[in-house]
Amino acid sequence: MQTFHLPDVGEGLTEAEIVSWHVAPGDSVAVDDVIAEIETAKSLVELPSPFAGTVGELLVSEGDTVNVGAPIITVVGADAAADAATDAHEPTGPGQHAEPEAGGSVLVGYGTGGEAKTRRRKKPEKPVASAVGVIAKPPIRKLARDLGVDLSEVRPSGAAGEVTRDDVVKHAEQASVFRNISTPERPAVREEEIPVPPKPHAPAPDDARIEAIPVKGVRKATATAMVGSAYSAPHVSVWTDVDATRTMEFVKRLKASPDFADVKISPLLIVARAVLWAVRRTPMINSAWVDGDGDEGAKIHVRHYVNLGIAAATPRGLLVPNIKDAQDLSMRDLARALERLTVTAREGKTTPADQQGGTITITNIGVFGMDAGTPIINPGESAIVAMGAIRQKPWVVDGEVRPRWVTTVSGSFDHRVVDGDGISRFLADVAAVLEEPALLLD
Repeated sequence: MQTFHLPDVGEGLTEAEIVSWHVAPGDSVAVDDVIAEIETAKSLVELPSPFAGTVGELLVSEGDTVNVGAPIITVVGADAAADAATDAHEPTGPGQHAEPEAGGSVLVGYGTGGEAKTRRRKKPEKPVASAVGVIAKPPIRKLARDLGVDLSEVRPSGAAGEVTRDDVVKHAEQASVFRNISTPERPAVREEEIPVPPKPHAPAPDDARIEAIPVKGVRKATATAMVGSAYSAPHVSVWTDVDATRTMEFVKRLKASPDFADVKISPLLIVARAVLWAVRRTPMINSAWVDGDGDEGAKIHVRHYVNLGIAAATPRGLLVPNIKDAQDLSMRDLARALERLTVTAREGKTTPADQQGGTITITNIGVFGMDAGTPIINPGESAIVAMGAIRQKPWVVDGEVRPRWVTTVSGSFDHRVVDGDGISRFLADVAAVLEEPALLLD
């Protein structure tokens, strides 16, 4: 049995793609029979067999790119021609290759038998184009075929004059833009007026399947506030995934502690503490943009206290009551304040005073099964943090994949007030506490 290795197809190339096999295991082949079609960076080449016999095994698949010298096919029962081909394959000296004078289709480095003479192969000084005049690697040629691009029309930008992937993609984009587009004649008139149709009015809900809900009360106030915030504050949103396993363990320990026996404990408590800790390290997050009056310019008010808002979904709509001076509360007192705020909101007993003066807000979208979001900032604030669902996921720990409790912390920020570095630093601090709640001892 003889093993045929991918030969050096010349021009200094080191690899080729097997485009198609012309034989299958069990087929009989003679010397110089075409067994495969290969594609190099410069041309499409038919590969003749140096052996006669029966095809044993195809060692590579169509579409694979293999290096010169790699085994690609075996031929069983190869006769003496195989020995001649093998002798012809071996160089006769440094930098020399045997090339047969006669025979069938021959590639550099192997071929049919016969008397051979040797010569030193000259190293080309610059890339040599193939018969089609284009230099491109097999993956680039395949991309060109897939995109319907004629490589001869592509201007190469490679260092050696080869066509690159960007060249093909750019050419395809230009072709798709200009294909089938004709230039219209210049109009005779210099200017024309196109009437704009009147804005259609919403149809009256006379269909019994449509329910018209008047926008008033909390819904109206929320809509006005959100539109005002969205169109006045340039929002920028960021997010990061967090291994919250230790947070879940910490919550479990707090629930088992006698000091917290009569208080509802949830991961939201740790998130709230994390936000308070991060605000202390990046105070600009807790600021507000204030437009100037008359000749007085705009100002940024930095609040050195935290009225922590908690977005709450209620039957009346979205409410954002806040915990006044949350930075002064202990863990136990903060847990009580969160429980009281949530119960009051769900019962519809939140007062206007409870919703005024907020400095930063947390929205717990994780309770609805959501992972992350780009929430709208509450008016008068510069940041809102969204806490996603905490789920068990595979996570790499010390080089090993383990099941961990993972969540996504995201948020939106007023880019007039806080720059990218402050935003990133703040959210990274929140994530750091969720990964290691012991930081709260600082």
